[in-house]
Amino acid sequence: MEESLVAAMRSAVVLAEGARGLTSPNPPVGCVVLDAAGRRVGAGATQPPGGPHAEVVALADAGERARGGTAVVTLEPCAHYGRTPPCTDALIAAGVARVVYAVSDPNPVASGGARTLRGAGVVVEGGLLEDEVSKGPLRAWLHAVRHGRPHVTWKYAATFDGRVAAADGTSRWISSAVSRAEVHELRRRVDAIVVGTGTVLTDNPALTARANDGTPEPRQPLRVVVGHADLPDTAKVLDDSAGTLLARTHDPAEVLAALHARGIVDVLLEGGPTLAGAFTAAGLVDRVLLYLAPALLGAGPGALGASGVSTITEAHRLTVEEVTMSGPDVRVSAVPVRD
Repeated sequence: MEESLVAAMRSAVVLAEGARGLTSPNPPVGCVVLDAAGRRVGAGATQPPGGPHAEVVALADAGERARGGTAVVTLEPCAHYGRTPPCTDALIAAGVARVVYAVSDPNPVASGGARTLRGAGVVVEGGLLEDEVSKGPLRAWLHAVRHGRPHVTWKYAATFDGRVAAADGTSRWISSAVSRAEVHELRRRVDAIVVGTGTVLTDNPALTARANDGTPEPRQPLRVVVGHADLPDTAKVLDDSAGTLLARTHDPAEVLAALHARGIVDVLLEGGPTLAGAFTAAGLVDRVLLYLAPALLGAGPGALGASGVSTITEAHRLTVEEVTMSGPDVRVSAVPVRD
């Protein structure tokens, strides 16, 4: 049975990942229901805001087969009335005998689900694959709840010698087609993309998520342009392919506060060296995602502008989480070392 619980949780993680980007400001949660014999009988993920949570979807899928069974869910079931009734009520009404979850809910408004379930006689266990789930689909949401601001991933592509463009300013394409396709999938799953006015004026990017055939994805992130410079009418970020916010400030904290107020949870920072340096100096980069292309330029701008570092002892240190290949490129995921 315990092996089936781990397998069920991994399936729930896949479901949660599939919902990422569709549920903000709610968490993307996955749930798998096992019957009394440990067989999978139901599964579901959190629906867009106003829709049912993962547990309710999975229980509806399982029907009467959930009675006496086990619900395996990536986040502790909620115990409060929001846009929908508490998930704990649905689990109790379905006659589930056991609930196994990965991560405790840090939201003081919604927490307490485990206590409520135990009070109703349900066996509750937490912590299964907690680290994997916390670093996976729930990473941004957990950060937003705990810190009161969106999670920021700084994504960039560079050559082996650290250049993000050639000496003449050209940068298309440093990374491979495989990496670019992966970035479009990443864009589809985040809530907002942030760049500076300099990037818009220099490159005129669309900042949209597109499928491999170039067609726009049905769901687009908010495009956020930071800075006071005026944009020409021909700027692609001003078209109607996605929403755009012009943030008339240079303060990264102000930008994130405005996004947090909008319910934005997951932010992709795609700006140039100046904006990346400002966010880094402010301690507001939570993850670095680097696509390292096997090419050498020898000259041209580096990835990071002024970030408050004047000597090696002040360097912004990172912990590497993962190193994988993306076509011919090396994909590195790293997080800052916090005091």
